[in-house]
Amino acid sequence: MLPSEKMMFICAGSGVGAVTRVPIGEWRRLPETWDMACQILRESDSVARALGVNMLGHEVDAAIAQVEGMQPKATTSMQRDIMEGRPSELEVQIGAVVRLGLQVGVPTPVNEFIYYSLLPQELRARGELST
Repeated sequence: MLPSEKMMFICAGSGVGAVTRVPIGEWRRLPETWDMACQILRESDSVARALGVNMLGHEVDAAIAQVEGMQPKATTSMQRDIMEGRPSELEVQIGAVVRLGLQVGVPTPVNEFIYYSLLPQELRARGELST
C-alpha cells in the first residue's frame, strides 16, 4: 500500500468510525455513511494532487478496497481513543487534510465536518477544554 493510499484509508475509517461510534461493518452498510467515507477519500486525493504528491491514479480505488476488506466488527485506534476520552490522532489525520486543503484552496467539506465535530472531544481529552 502506498503512503497516500494508507493516509486516505486511515482518514476514512477513523473519521467515519469516530463520528458514528459504530464498527465499520455498520457504517459501511449504510449508503449515507459509506458515501461520507468515499467523499473523504476523494477530498484527500484532491488535496494530495494539489500539493503535487506523485499519484498513480488508482489510490482512491485502492483505499476503497481496503475499507471494503476490513472486518465488519473492526474499529480504528482513533475511533476508540475518541470514544474513550483519550487524546487521538485527529490532528495528524483528519486535521491535516483540512489544514492542507485550506492551504492549497481545495474544499474538504466532509473532512471539515468530521474534524470540527470531534475537535471539542479531542481538546477535552488533551486538557485544553474544560467541561
